[in-house]
Amino acid sequence: MAAALILLTFLLPLGAGAEEIIGGHEVKPHSRPYMAFISFVKDEGTSGLCGGFLVKENFVLTAAHCRGSSMSVILGAHNISIREKTQQIIPVAKAIPHPDYNPNDDSSDIMLFKLERKAKRTRAVRPLRLHKSNFHVKPGDVCYVAGWGMLDPMGKFPDTLHAVELRVQRDQVCESRFPHRYNKATAICVGDPKIKRASFTGDSGGPLVCKNRAAGIVSFGPKNGSAPCVFTRVSSFLSWIEEMMKRS
Repeated sequence: MAAALILLTFLLPLGAGAEEIIGGHEVKPHSRPYMAFISFVKDEGTSGLCGGFLVKENFVLTAAHCRGSSMSVILGAHNISIREKTQQIIPVAKAIPHPDYNPNDDSSDIMLFKLERKAKRTRAVRPLRLHKSNFHVKPGDVCYVAGWGMLDPMGKFPDTLHAVELRVQRDQVCESRFPHRYNKATAICVGDPKIKRASFTGDSGGPLVCKNRAAGIVSFGPKNGSAPCVFTRVSSFLSWIEEMMKRS
């Protein structure tokens, strides 16, 4: 079932609700062992895909708008068009979106997946640590995003994992671009508008990695593949993440 759904993901067109990598490059295989490839079925019956990242052996963090039915997670992947020996395919036992998530403005766009079983730690599968609540990214900080999304707005979806280097922007940049949608208390503005590098359609839920820890989650951005994009600020939700993992 899981393998069939993964194949279906690449045969059917994808709509809005996933973010992709623009202006990036293919990464060294398994150099980001925390990455998760998430496949699911949307409410209208079409297939969807998102990114995510392992934060504990049996928990994956992603975006709340990545919720659907028949959800499955692939860990330890580089080329998702083949069944690599490093891959661990694990169904989602429980999806836990943040209770304040609003699909109209994508506020509190964060969700935990409890997996049906614990992932086995290997060189290709390892959790990503979260920043502490007192850590804040600053304008000018250089961070990284990875995903299996399209390489340009009119291009195709790659089989292999790609990454892009992005610079954190001032909150005012996103406040002017996304009025009434950007909340600096719970979001991060990322990506230089002058440079063609951004997250876009194909890998929502992937981590914004700053100083080797997860600082943000890909949420939304312009429909033309330009920057800046909006990321959920992980440090604003640490107490909720910890409580949900303990309770589940």
